[in-house]
Amino acid sequence: MKKIFTLIIALGFSVIGNSQKIEGLELGLDGFFGASTMGGSFGFGPKLGFKMNENLILGPSFRFQRTWTKNNFTGQEFSFNNYGGGFFVHGRYKNAVYGGVEAEVMKTNYVFDASAVFKRVVPTVFLCAGFSKEFNEAIRLNVGLYYDIINSKNSPFRTSYVMTIKDPQTGQIVRYIPMIYRISIFIPLGKR
Repeated sequence: MKKIFTLIIALGFSVIGNSQKIEGLELGLDGFFGASTMGGSFGFGPKLGFKMNENLILGPSFRFQRTWTKNNFTGQEFSFNNYGGGFFVHGRYKNAVYGGVEAEVMKTNYVFDASAVFKRVVPTVFLCAGFSKEFNEAIRLNVGLYYDIINSKNSPFRTSYVMTIKDPQTGQIVRYIPMIYRISIFIPLGKR
C-alpha cells in the first residue's frame, strides 16, 4: 500500500515538474457529512492545487474523517478517526462544471464487513464530477458526486454512501452504491 501511495505522489509531482508553467496556486478544502440513528461520519480534506492552466488543477490532498456507530440492538457504541493522503486532478470547463480523479490512501480502524480481510490501510480512487463556479476571482465552489471505483469492503467512506439498493420484500439493504458527495472551496493564493 505504501508503494501505491508513493507511486501516486511521485506521478503527481512528475506531472507538475514536467509542466512548462504553473499559473497559480489554490488552497482547497472539501467536506462531507452523513448520519443516521445507527451512526455516521464527517470529514474534511485540505488540498494544495497547482493551477496548470485555466482548465486544469492538480496536487496533493490530505484527509481526516471521524466515524461513529451505535448498535440499537446491543447498545454497543464506538467511534474512531481515519486519516490519509493522496493526489487529485480536476478539469474545469467554462466556469460551470468539473470532473476528475481523486486517489487517496486512508489509515482506518473501520470494519464494515466482518467476513472481509481487515486492512488498516485502504486505497480509494474516486471519479468525480459536478458543478464548479468562481465568484469574483476570490473563491471557487465545487459541489459534486464521487464514485469509488475500488469500493474496498473496509473503506471508511462506506458509512457515507448516499445510495443503497434494498430488497423490496424485507426492506433490508442488499447493496451499497459507492457514491458520496463533497462540497469544496478553493481560494487562490498569491497574485490574482
